[in-house]
Amino acid sequence: MSDTVSIAGRADWLAHAGLQRLLAVLSGDGEEARVAGGAVRNALLGKPVSDIDIATTTVPDETTRRARAAGFMTIPTGVEHGTITVVAGGTPFEVTTLRADVETDGRRAKVRFGRDWKHDAERRDFTINALYAEADGTVVDLVGGIADLESRTLRFIGNAEERIREDYLRILRFFRFFAWYGSGRPDADGLKACARLKEGLDQLSAERVWSELKKLLAAPDPSRALLWMRQAGVLSRVLPESEKWGIDAIHALVKTEHDLGWVPDPLLRLEAIIPPDGERIAAMAARLKFSKAEADRLRRWAATPVPDPDVTEGMLARQLYRGDVRGFADRLRLALASARGRAVEDDKALIEAGGFSRLLAFADKWERPQFPINGTDIAALGVPEGRRVGDLLQSLETAWLDSGFALDRGALLERAAEHLKGR
Repeated sequence: MSDTVSIAGRADWLAHAGLQRLLAVLSGDGEEARVAGGAVRNALLGKPVSDIDIATTTVPDETTRRARAAGFMTIPTGVEHGTITVVAGGTPFEVTTLRADVETDGRRAKVRFGRDWKHDAERRDFTINALYAEADGTVVDLVGGIADLESRTLRFIGNAEERIREDYLRILRFFRFFAWYGSGRPDADGLKACARLKEGLDQLSAERVWSELKKLLAAPDPSRALLWMRQAGVLSRVLPESEKWGIDAIHALVKTEHDLGWVPDPLLRLEAIIPPDGERIAAMAARLKFSKAEADRLRRWAATPVPDPDVTEGMLARQLYRGDVRGFADRLRLALASARGRAVEDDKALIEAGGFSRLLAFADKWERPQFPINGTDIAALGVPEGRRVGDLLQSLETAWLDSGFALDRGALLERAAEHLKGR
């Protein structure tokens, strides 16, 4: 890259009228405002940008005054840390005053507002996240972030241990950003610091830990990051369930996703590296405070058996009807990925992969049929309410399943009547 680097022309969002107006109103009368962090990084890498953050020399009250004077709505989302959300042109922008950490306990920091851009950059976590861009797109790099982007090096700013002690979540962020933006081996100093200070992860809230793990597992290929997390003892610290189970299955899963066009699924990837043990999953879900939907999905996956690869589609349909469709789909995807991984050296695994692929295609299209009769139909035949109704319905449903769902309402009611006559 040349001495002057710019994101103009490769960041469509930079031309957003609301953003340009906001940068202008925050930059007058001796003040300065720049786009900061991830938006600049991703623009340089040609990656999508979802959130646009702004750093400014204006203190929060002045930020609010200027934004409102320009007709923008403001929301005091983090005033104690200098952050005001400004909605400009229908888009929210987080605007944060330049600052320096003056006290931290490894989870949260007390800050002092300032006007020094280098000090503001140096308090951030990684060099690639401490880039700024002027309104015209000119990139301001005060810590060597551009060079690290070019070499795909994830590096803490300054002393790695000091950065981690400011917020132990940075250990997980180190591996998460390495998964998304790094290559080769992780920075040696950063890796050693993460290994030495991993006990600090115990101070973090479960919500922060799980949020970082999910973002890491959503990376295009998290396998190298997971390997280094395991090497550093970090993975077993936050996800002890993976310790004796291993993470080897993640490689075949990622390759299968790429080959077959599957969208990366953090929960499926988690299932690939933990044992399908209902009790341990319940404990993990409680410890990491999973959402109900996340916990239910993992629980159902653990309770679902892996179908035999040569089972017929009719037999699978019965299993799907009696079981959990999502659980079967997850099991089949993982089984297919595993078989594909082994198929390179094992012809039998190649045949298994074909079977799992066939069953997965069937399961993905399968729609649960509606049993044609109910208790009211049985009662209409003269059966008094009670256990006999349930027993007869269960017997008829089994016959319906055995027929491949072919028996219709009339045939089932006829069978019910014949059953009652025979009693």
